[in-house]
Amino acid sequence: MHLSVRLLALVAALVAVPAIAQQKLTLSIGSGATGGVYYPLGGGLAQVLSKQVPGWQATAEVTGGSIDNLKLVGTGKADIGFSMADAAWDAYAGNDKFAGRKLPLRTLMVLYPNRMHVVTTESTGIAAMKDLAGKRVSVGSAGSATELMAVRVLEAYGLADSVKRERLSVNESVNAMKDGKIDAFFWAGGVPTAAVTDLAATPGVKIRLIDHADAVDAMNKRHGPLYSRNVIPKSIYAGMAADNANATVWNVLVVNANMPDDVAYTIVKTVFERKPDLVAVHKEFATLALDWQTNGAAALPFHPGAQRYFAEKGLKLQ
Repeated sequence: MHLSVRLLALVAALVAVPAIAQQKLTLSIGSGATGGVYYPLGGGLAQVLSKQVPGWQATAEVTGGSIDNLKLVGTGKADIGFSMADAAWDAYAGNDKFAGRKLPLRTLMVLYPNRMHVVTTESTGIAAMKDLAGKRVSVGSAGSATELMAVRVLEAYGLADSVKRERLSVNESVNAMKDGKIDAFFWAGGVPTAAVTDLAATPGVKIRLIDHADAVDAMNKRHGPLYSRNVIPKSIYAGMAADNANATVWNVLVVNANMPDDVAYTIVKTVFERKPDLVAVHKEFATLALDWQTNGAAALPFHPGAQRYFAEKGLKLQ
């Protein structure tokens, strides 16, 4: 009698599990460079999906960041990608670096705000954006979303042609600052970013983040309502003398439009239900919330599988 009850319960449980969660599935996740925030987030996401969804094996790949991830996902070479919303919009609409080649992308979820860092040190004498004129400035690695946003900030201040541009990753930028090869660098990422933390902790270095929130209005006028004003608290990086007023854009998780609805649904459901596991990897995951799931923040249309999950939570999204 008891055995029959157990067997019936087991059968009922197996039937209740979505079919997609019982299939073997390998997922590739485009993350970012090792010194940034996307990389640990991608690793955490891969670990949670592999552990929590039976039959799934997810792997996070080191990439150049948003632009690389959008190309990989859009061409089917990766399944999931982290991206800044402005770069994702350009890829979807065929703008800027994606001119003439729209990519079939959809948003799974809005993650957390990406804060633009304009980083220098007190020894350079740079105290305001205008002081960057004539200086050696890294605008991010070639083709990165940091470069895209950095150029837009510089354009807003009329400085696009006034700085001596270098195109370095965040790790390369920090090393170049330490070696005196550049005077400042741009980095768009979550907080804290490991590479910036490293620079701030360097003996004899006093870090300075340059305010640039005034650029937001001009950026939105030219590129659409993608950016907002935000603050990096002085407690984030050692040595900051004051809070930093900056330009911010949301980060999104993107997939190809042809991803099966059940797969997209399962990813979103698992991420929200296992949020504490992800926060343990990086505290930016603590920002993940239903409140931020809006069409404005997402930039792209939501995938139907994601729409289904959010509808169950009372959200009507397109």
